[in-house]
Formats: sequence, C-alpha cells, structure tokens
Amino acid sequence: MADLSKYRNIGIFAHVDAGKTTTTERILKLTGMIHKIGEVHDGESTTDFMEQEAERGITIQSAAVTCEWKKHRFNVIDTPGHVDFTVEVYRSLKVLDGGIGVFCGSGGVEPQSETNWRYANESKVARLIFVNKLDRLGANFFRVKDQVQNVLGANPLVMTLPIGEEDNFVGVVDVLSQKAYVWDDSGQPENYEVQDIPADMVEQAAEYREMLIETALEADEDLLMEYLEGELDPTEEQIKACIRKGTNELLFFPTYCGSAFKNKGMQLLLDAVVDYLPSPTEVPPQPLTDEEGEPTGEFALVDAEEPFRALAFKIMDDRFGALTFVRIYSGRLKKGDTVLNSFTGKTERIGRMVEMQAEDRTELTEAQAGDILAIVGMKNVQTGHTLCDVKQPCTLEAMVFPEPVISIAVSPKEKGGAEKMGIAIGKMVAEDPTFQVETDEDSGETILKGMGELHLDIKVDILKRTYGVELEVGKPQVAYRETITAEVEDSYTHKKQSGGSGQFGKIDYRIKPGEPNSGFKFSSTVVGGNVPKEFFPAIEKGFAGMMEEGPVAGFPVLDVEIELFDGGYHAVDSSAVAFEIAAKGAFRQSMPKAGAQLLEPTMKVDVFTPEDHVGDVIGDLNRRRGMIKDQEAGTTGVRIKADVPLSEMFGYIGHLRTITSGRGQFSMEFSHYAAAPQNVAEQVIAEVKERNDKK
Repeated sequence: MADLSKYRNIGIFAHVDAGKTTTTERILKLTGMIHKIGEVHDGESTTDFMEQEAERGITIQSAAVTCEWKKHRFNVIDTPGHVDFTVEVYRSLKVLDGGIGVFCGSGGVEPQSETNWRYANESKVARLIFVNKLDRLGANFFRVKDQVQNVLGANPLVMTLPIGEEDNFVGVVDVLSQKAYVWDDSGQPENYEVQDIPADMVEQAAEYREMLIETALEADEDLLMEYLEGELDPTEEQIKACIRKGTNELLFFPTYCGSAFKNKGMQLLLDAVVDYLPSPTEVPPQPLTDEEGEPTGEFALVDAEEPFRALAFKIMDDRFGALTFVRIYSGRLKKGDTVLNSFTGKTERIGRMVEMQAEDRTELTEAQAGDILAIVGMKNVQTGHTLCDVKQPCTLEAMVFPEPVISIAVSPKEKGGAEKMGIAIGKMVAEDPTFQVETDEDSGETILKGMGELHLDIKVDILKRTYGVELEVGKPQVAYRETITAEVEDSYTHKKQSGGSGQFGKIDYRIKPGEPNSGFKFSSTVVGGNVPKEFFPAIEKGFAGMMEEGPVAGFPVLDVEIELFDGGYHAVDSSAVAFEIAAKGAFRQSMPKAGAQLLEPTMKVDVFTPEDHVGDVIGDLNRRRGMIKDQEAGTTGVRIKADVPLSEMFGYIGHLRTITSGRGQFSMEFSHYAAAPQNVAEQVIAEVKERNDKK
C-alpha cells in the first residue's frame, strides 16, 4: 500500500481571475500530467471543461486532478472564485488537508479571497500563499503581502522575493537558501538557472532571512530561546521542520511569488507543498457525529487498517454517467465492495472507481485512506453523505449549505419539453445542494431557486445547452398572504326553495384576527341545539375552503379565528350541504368588513461589508424599508443584521457590490409575514388585476 506521508490533498482557491486555473495547469505541466498547456483565455484549460466555463473564462465547478512531484502524490482541486459558487469552495475545503491561496499581484486581496479565506479558517486548513501575475502592469508583491496582513489578519511568512516587477520580472530569490532562480524568455518552466542573488537585493534578502528564521522558530520555543541567546545557528533542516510545524498549526502562511502564466516560480511552490503542507495523517482527524449532527467524541483516524469511512463531497453528471467524488478518511475500498450510506441507511455496491485527471480518468481496483477518487454510477448518494463499513455505521460531520435566496418561474417552450426538463433539473439538483426546485401550487409553475442571479442564469444556460431544454423564464415572484385586523359579529342565512325538499341553514358567528402563525381556527359555542352538532364539520369545511383566496387580491388567508355561537335549522330542509354553502356565503359577506389586509414575506438579511461602506449599506437597507436589528465589527469588516421585505431585495447583490466596491456579501432567509404598507398593497392588487385580465 502507498505511504500516506507522501500524499498531499490540496485545493487552490482565490478571487475570480487571480489565476487559480492557470496555476493548476502549470502544476499539471510540471508534474508531467499534460504535455501541451491549455490557456484559460483561449478556453482550453484542462480543468475548465464545461462549455460555460470555457466561454466565460470562470471556473464554475471544482475539478479534481491527481499528479506526482518528487515522489509525492498530489490530489489537486481547482475551485471557483465567484461568490455565487462559494458552496463549491466550501465543500472542497471540507475534504482537503492543505491549500494554496492565490492572489493577483496587481489586484491583491479581493472580496472573494476574503470569503474563501474565512471558509478555510473555519475548516482549519493549512495554506501556502502564492502571489501570482507579477509580470502584470501594476503588480507589487509587497503591497499584496501587507494586504494579507491587514485585510485577512493573517501572518505571511515570505519565502521568495521577486527579481524585478511587471515586464522586468525574471525570477525569484529563495530566502532560505539565499539563491536566485532566474528564468529565460522561452516560457518553458524548466529553463531556469540558479544564480547568486543580484547585488542590489543582497541586503533585502538577508533581512528577510532573519525575519524568516525568527518567525519560523516561534513554532519551537526551545530553539527560539537558544537562537535569541546567540547559542544556535539553526540548520536548514531545523528551520524547515519549524516552518512545517508552524504552517500546520496556522501560526503563519509561507508566501511565494511568481507568474503561473509565464511559468516562473512554480517549482518552488510545488516543493513547498511537499515540504510544508500536511499529509493526511498530520491533520486533526475528522470528528464523527450522531444522526442529529452532535459530536460523539469519536474520530475517523487516517489509517488504512481502520474501518472504512468516506465522505461524498461532490456529484457530477458527465458523459460517462453520474460521478460521486469521495474522500476516504480511513480504511480501504475495493471494486465490488458493498458500503453503507449512513444518511439513507441503504447499501451501495462499488462498481467502477476512477482517479480523475480533470476530464480523463484512470480505472482503479482499490483505494485507501487519504485518497480522493470518483465512483461511477452510485444511486442514492448526495453531497455530504457518509459512506462507511456496513458492520460499523457512523456519520462524518455533515455539510451545512446556505438556503437559496432568489427564485424564478420557468416553463418549457415546447409542449413536450416538461418531462425532459424534469429529468434534467433532477440531475442538476443532485449536483448542487444550493440549487432547489419546487412546483408552485397556485400556478402550477416550476420555480427554480438559487444563490444569486448569475447562479440561476448559468443553470438556465446549462439546461439549454447541456440538456437541450429551451425555457421561458419569468420575473422573480413574491408569495404574498392576507389576514384581517378587526372582529366582526354577523349572521348569514342560506335559503333555497325549489319544488320538493329545499335547502336551509342559518349561522350566527364571530370572525376575529388570530395569533401570528396560528393559521385557521374554528370553534363552536352553540347551546340548546339551534344548530345540530352533526352540521359543525360542514360549516368548518365551508369556511376552511374559502381560506385559499382572500378578499384583497386572492392570496391565501392566514391567522383567522371563527366562532359559531348561534343559528337555526329546518327539520326537513337543513342538510350538511346547505350549512357548507351558508359558511361560504358568510365568508364572502364578512371578510371585507373585518379590515382585510395584505401581508408580505419579510427576510432576515445578514450583510457583510468593509468598515468604510457601513453608512452606505445601512442607508440603502433603510431605503428598502429595512429594519436594522444589529451590527457587529469583525477583523475584516462589519456584519449588519436587518429585517427587509423580500420584494425590495431583488437585484440586491449587484447593487451591494456596487456600493461596497465589490467587497460586500449577504445571505438571507425567510423570517415572518408582516403587514404591507398601503402603497405596496395597492401596487400588488393592480398587478394581480392585470394578470387576471390577461387570463
């Protein structure tokens, strides 16, 4: 079996356009996995193989690739940078042992890098920093280093210094070995020379080496004391051991620089993955939880001899069928094994197992703890499910996904397209836990829900291109409700005489507003048998049936209490049907008198913004009829919590990015229904009338 200390499971994450995918391409080229380098801006990179990715030049799904460097095996996951796809980053971080945060040499620390960095901190993932694109106009390594300190509150440990910047960027100085690596202009990564440090950089390099040693030795107090007392000149081995320890304890982040596109500085970054990032056995083991998600105090130890435990972290549908990406934490997995899905309680047989090289794949017969692989054709496994030994069931800490915040109504353009659309959407929901679908009971429309406008835009695009389903897309809709504000006492008689037996039912009743979220309540206080008991269910059914359409604009009615206190009946003509009809008439007669009003859904909104934009964000939320509930300052910005009507939140993410220079983010979830102001109600009623007139 393989030696686990030679494994590195790493992810590459950063802001959109910082060069993650290009960095992944270079790693594949250097490790001999690909021979011709594909470029993102030509739409030909190995890991961006979706049409939408090639076209927009952004990564949408995380892709997994396996390669080797200096007898170490790397499993590399390239993740997306765009805010609508952070779930991809989040779920990749769950299964990684280490990461490389890529920052653009001219753009620096951008908003999405902040989010991804926050996720990585929460997942306690050890990271290297790679400052990329130093050949670009406006690139400045030291400015980015300062931003990492100030914006992310992280401690960068400078390992390489750039020789020249922008067009004159030719190579890097390795601070530890005090050697210069200089590349020629051929663009080939292997064409470099190791030279002495350029004369004008000797002092700077020595100064940074001093800082490097002091910071690194903080990971080992005994060595640090000896060094500070002048008794020790640490060897390179001792320093490297300290850097490795400090990196894994998240004390600091070894920081490298270069240009992935021009192939400069990549080898040192790969060496650093081997030297400083943890192997699967050096990471704190994954906690096991019970069915409620509470920790049991047990852990999945990374060991091939332990019982089998693995986490499914991604589902992908491609031309070979459904692929389930799995990280094995402990034990072994062989082709033909039967494993238990602890979420569904069902067993699955392992058919084909493959190792991914982006789009290509290598068949495997077995895998072990520490491996990341894909299993073909699993039936009922979804993202976040635990696969384990049938005899020793367990649950690995489950993933929690944010709720979708925006919805659109869609319908197929062609008559026969509904079934095709249903199958395609079903596959897409399995792949992406933040994408949901439901059918609107009122209109029968299919409603798609997602994390943002770009998210849904790309989903509609995938339905069109990958599955060939053309859709009509509607405007985002809000689910309004109605209620009453006043108590009314009223009487209604239903009388009908037409040859033979007639119909008769008289009811005296009170209608009053109920407690919030109490729904519909019916009670009877009739005494003396003026209305026989056997008719009560019919009266209740009559009222309840009318609750679906309120008197204001035809929306469902909430929180109403009806009390029947008297009435009258006819020995021959009264029947259940007569009393049901009486109740319906009573509802129509009395509801408008009871101060009926429109309710709108109010959302709990959580906005994250840099400090210098707090005023603008709060002002904007107030304009959207928001009620500010709370604000708290953090290291990288301020969180503002507010209640805001859903109808005011459409298009909010675009607007928020504008007022916060692209650095703001928000999440929202349903909170409660609240009375809509008069002007809003009038507008909604007018829209409903217009829609009904069209029908």
